[in-house]
This record gives sequence, structure tokens and C-alpha cells, in this order.
Amino acid sequence: KKLVTYPRTDARVLSTAVAKEISRNLNGLAKYPMATPYLEDILSFGSHKGLAKTRYVNDKQITDHYAIIPTGQGLNALKSVSATAGRVYDCIVRRFLSIFYPPAVYQKVAITTKIKEESFFSSFKVLAEEGYLKVTGIPQTKKNTGRDTTDGENDESGADGENQGDQDTDLSFFQVIQSLKKGALLSVQSLDIKEGETSPPKRYNSGSMILAMENAGQLIEDEELRAQIKGSGIGTSATRAEILKKLINIKYLSLNKKTQIITPTLQGEMVYDVVNNSIKSLLNPDLTASWEKGLNYVAEGDITSDEYMKKLDHFIISRTNGVKGLNNQYQLRNCYDRAAQFYKTTRGRK
Repeated sequence: KKLVTYPRTDARVLSTAVAKEISRNLNGLAKYPMATPYLEDILSFGSHKGLAKTRYVNDKQITDHYAIIPTGQGLNALKSVSATAGRVYDCIVRRFLSIFYPPAVYQKVAITTKIKEESFFSSFKVLAEEGYLKVTGIPQTKKNTGRDTTDGENDESGADGENQGDQDTDLSFFQVIQSLKKGALLSVQSLDIKEGETSPPKRYNSGSMILAMENAGQLIEDEELRAQIKGSGIGTSATRAEILKKLINIKYLSLNKKTQIITPTLQGEMVYDVVNNSIKSLLNPDLTASWEKGLNYVAEGDITSDEYMKKLDHFIISRTNGVKGLNNQYQLRNCYDRAAQFYKTTRGRK
């Protein structure tokens, strides 16, 4: 509907050329009711004028397309799109408008409480300046009374680098916490021990599988190769969903349409076993990274395209001949039998 720019890119920045014309996109959004009050703020900030100098603009990080932003055009088409599409558009507009707002500012307090030889750690935060959260909305946090941990427990860090023990608190309570002084004695009203157990990782669904493909480079131990496919992974943002769709269509994977959970089929496990026992390197993202590295060498002029293709041909021929000489049918049959016991068979068929 031309409401947003190219919708199949994973670029996170804009080009300098687009930044210079960004006022057109903003002006077009004036007809979108949700955006009106925020556009008034942006106009008063004047932040759109200096967009080219911010971290949101970087010509070097753009390949074919820049980040997805609203065009500010064709708003009449919103009447004919589905409710889901409308919500997606709203999400894109809010993310776009938020880049013209200042950062959100939190005040934080960390407390260490000692009882005999044990140390307990608590952290609290309160929103001081809402900044861009005025547009995107203030994140909702889990309601709890705090998270104290002994000195033997490691806190895990969240995606934004914040401690997951941090919690949003109301201003009055936060002010009481701030008034505490080092060495102060506190009365302990209760102590609770929380018991828990680890759980196995959740099965992949159609969304998390695409994210796993995108971040496949995290599984690579070699730092240079890991950096090679950082931000690209397996496939591209435009092809990952199609790769997944094809694996489902050819019956290698099974998709539960209700839960969107993806599981392997018996045929898929058999194909995996064949590759695992024949050309194991094909299952490792290191291989993708190494060939991507070679393509970079071609692009930079360190090697010629003929040299690259010669190495690729040699890899394919040598691995194919290696598989021909394996004669590992009996080994594979054992793999099939082990996998088959976990799959239901249709009555009357083997």
C-alpha cells in the first residue's frame, strides 16, 4: 500500500539522503491522528533538522535498503488493511517518531544489606524523565517486592544491559530508599527462601526460529568468523521466512498452525542423520561464515572470483566423492531406528 518503505530489510539506520528529506515523512504523518501530538513536540524540539548527525544515520551500514520508516503517504489505504496490519503500521510510526525524542532517564539506587556473614543485594529505579517513552509507552514491569540475592548468586543481565533485579518503583517509595545511609540498621520483618528448578529450553516457533537464524553467528567460537556473519546469520531478512516455509512444505519440519511450534518430522531427522554422518561441516554456521569471508575477499580485491569459485568447486567435489566412498548405510540405519521410536506411525502402514 506504499505506507512504509521496503518492508523486508533488517537495516537499522537511514541514509544521509533520506535524513535530509525526513521532514516530508513527518509532514505526511500530520494526517495520522495518533502522530499529531508527537509531531508538535518534534517541531518544538527541532530534532529532525540534525538527524543526519545522529546514530540513526550511517551510509556505511546500508546495503540495498535502509531501515523501515513510514512514508507519510497513502494514509487513506489504512481503511482497507486488516487490523493486524494497522497495528504493525502504528508500531512502525511510533518507533520512527521516538527517534526524534530525547532519551529516557532513570534514577537508580543499589542497596547491599548484611546479615551476619551474608550479603543481600537489592536495586531499584524510578523514571525521572520519560523522553522517547512518551511515544512508545513505558515498559510494564513484573510486580514484585524486590529481588534480593546472596553474594553467591550471579544476576543475569537483560538485553539492555540493565540488571533484571532492577524494578520500577513509585516516587514516594524511591525517596524513602534514597534517604538510607551507609551503616544504617534495618529491621528484618521476614525472610523467604524461594526454591526453583531450571527448565529445558522452549521449542522453536516460527518467530524464534527466524531470530535464531539471524543470530546464528553467536554459536561460532572463532572470533573472526563470528564477526563475519554478525548481523547477517543464515539467509537474509527477505529469505529466512521462505527457507522455513520450504522446509515445512517438503516435510522436513512440521508446523502447528495453532501454537506456531516447529518440530522435526521423521524424514527431517533422517536427512539430518545423513548429513551429520556424511558431511558434518554443513551443519555448522562456521562454514557459512568462512564462505562469506571469502566473498568479502573477492569484494575487497584480495582474491579473484575465479579463485573463489575454484575453491568452492573443490569443496563440493571432494565432499561429494567422500560421501560416495563412505558406505555407511548400516550406521545410518541405526540412526533411523533410534529416531523412529519417537514418531507415531499410521495404522496399516510401516
